[in-house]
Amino acid sequence: MVDINDGTKILKNKKNLFLNKCNFVKGVASIDGLEHSNIPEVAFLGRSNVGKSSLLNAITKRSKLAHTSKTPGRTQELNFFSFGEDISILNIVDMPGYGFAKASKTKIAEWTELSRHYLLNRSNLRRVFLLIDARHDIKPSDEEIMFMLDNCAVSYQIILTKIDKIKDRNKKISDTENSVKHHVAVHPIVHSTSSYKEIGLDELRNEISSLVD
Repeated sequence: MVDINDGTKILKNKKNLFLNKCNFVKGVASIDGLEHSNIPEVAFLGRSNVGKSSLLNAITKRSKLAHTSKTPGRTQELNFFSFGEDISILNIVDMPGYGFAKASKTKIAEWTELSRHYLLNRSNLRRVFLLIDARHDIKPSDEEIMFMLDNCAVSYQIILTKIDKIKDRNKKISDTENSVKHHVAVHPIVHSTSSYKEIGLDELRNEISSLVD
């Protein structure tokens, strides 16, 4: 028998997405480990040590959801986290970092191939959030990732991390938006955040919540 209140409950949980339980589902280290899913997903991607794990912990309000480390390349799998009570409403995927990861060339090649396969074959992927350290300009490795996302026809949005370290934040955001206009799949609005100062977290939560049907 179907509970007539299920629809109302699910709608309420979607509206208050980040009040739901958030659990680690699994880590995927190879293409064979990827399973088909109809659950909406967003993914977080960025250079090693850009503050990805800290931001995931901050927006989910769980201090140990994603492991933070000063060692580049700590995230070595596609790590899946699920939001929901009785059913999953949204998956968040923590993707391996790129750039200065301390790993073998073979291992980095495997991460790259896994990430590319994921991006090309994930019909339920609503958006990739690409993290850029606000203290630095967009680097060649960031451009390379953006062109890959363009080629994969995956919608992505820039998030500036550590924005509390920048004096003229509005100029930094504007400069970044202008510098990525030539990319065909990029979202025109750049978010700015600080996990330490809790800047921009509610705005990012709202953006993610808007992507859930």
